[in-house]
Amino acid sequence: MTLRLFVLALCLPALAACDAVDAAGALASGQGETFTPRVVTSEDIPPDIHEDSWARLPRLTRESLDADGQRAYDVIVHPDSRYSGGLRGPIGMWMYSPPMAEHLFPASTYLRFGADGNRDQRLAELAILTAARALDSQYEWSAHEPLGLGAGLEAEIIELLRWDTPLGEAGELPGLNEPERTIIRVVRELIREPKLSREAFEAAQRIFGNQGLMDIAGLVGHYTTVNYTLKAFDVQRPPGSRLTLPPLP
Repeated sequence: MTLRLFVLALCLPALAACDAVDAAGALASGQGETFTPRVVTSEDIPPDIHEDSWARLPRLTRESLDADGQRAYDVIVHPDSRYSGGLRGPIGMWMYSPPMAEHLFPASTYLRFGADGNRDQRLAELAILTAARALDSQYEWSAHEPLGLGAGLEAEIIELLRWDTPLGEAGELPGLNEPERTIIRVVRELIREPKLSREAFEAAQRIFGNQGLMDIAGLVGHYTTVNYTLKAFDVQRPPGSRLTLPPLP
């Protein structure tokens, strides 16, 4: 099996995804723990955060940039972009280095969605959520859990990731087959171990091929960069957002 696994998955209706998030938040982990998501309030926002960006630096406007900066801005913000409404979140902070933003944003789009938008979003969101949990990134997890559900990722798999349950303790779960197990193992090892084990490498190479394995590593690298951006600029989820990741023990 090769990159054909990375084909576009059908999305569940948005309402069903939200309902699944509510249900998942009340499920017990393998240790019998429960976690109830909480909603961000204005009191949670640190005093040095700008309300236009929810970060330590204000949101840049196109008019405030020079010609090179405006060119980089237009790579990100345009009618066909997922940022058609303007800069937000960690990508907004990238624009404080326009050359970096100009080069990284197209790569981020490829790694997340594929060259022609043909990336299997269920598997992509599985990798992103695994990385968010391993990095203990509340922002990334809370943003991508509904996206994972909407892409068809099973709630039982999300619970396994939420509680960082070892794969050896996962048992039989709907949708948790060899490709899913391999992605989880690869992402966890890339973040937590000195190098990817030979067993994980060979499994990923066999299932996804060399390009697929490189794309998985690239996707993990991208969301690690996003995580460092979040930490450097203390990017916040805005008031009213749901925080759905429990702290690691």
